[in-house]
Amino acid sequence: MDRTNVPRRLLRLVGRLATCAASLSLICSAPAFADQLEQHNDLVNKFVNDMHADPLVADCAAHGNFVASTSTAFDHVEFPPSSFDSAHASVTPWNDSFDEGKQRVKVDNIVTVEGLGIRQSGGGDPADLKFRCGYVGAQMLAFSWNDPVPPTRARSAEPSGSQASSGKHKSAKGKHSASGKTTKKATTKSSKPSSGKSSRTSSNKTTAKKKTQ
Repeated sequence: MDRTNVPRRLLRLVGRLATCAASLSLICSAPAFADQLEQHNDLVNKFVNDMHADPLVADCAAHGNFVASTSTAFDHVEFPPSSFDSAHASVTPWNDSFDEGKQRVKVDNIVTVEGLGIRQSGGGDPADLKFRCGYVGAQMLAFSWNDPVPPTRARSAEPSGSQASSGKHKSAKGKHSASGKTTKKATTKSSKPSSGKSSRTSSNKTTAKKKTQ
């Protein structure tokens, strides 16, 4: 009985340790998420109260600032007061798909806002960034921006495919030429014995006639 209980106790202990590790990871990630949400709300309140931005435009700008800060190109985004005027920001009733690509979700409004991307190196002119957000009510469901560092695409396999196909054609040509040589040799060899047999039979016939005569 003691031997059978030992593995069960070990399994229970391992299960408890795994549960504790999962809970610790959640506890550690919760403060980071809370800080991120607090920074987002602080930016929204700043844009709305200090720059008189539309709440949806302010929310889109705060989210754009967070996304751009995760890029390898930018440290953060600056939104001057002009970013929230009618020439640089808009809320457009949409009631359609956000785009025709992967974010084909239906949204009620599309919000656009422009900002200045401050580079991580600190040098160079700020980049003109434009953020586009899709909303249903006050909830953002889709987001895009003119990221100057898009994810690298896999190289097209067409060149290798063309090379492979050309290689196939070459090997096929080689096979055809080789087969042509073998057929020629076979025909010449087969023709020689047949001609030899016919000459021999004709000579035998003539000698037989002479003897009979």
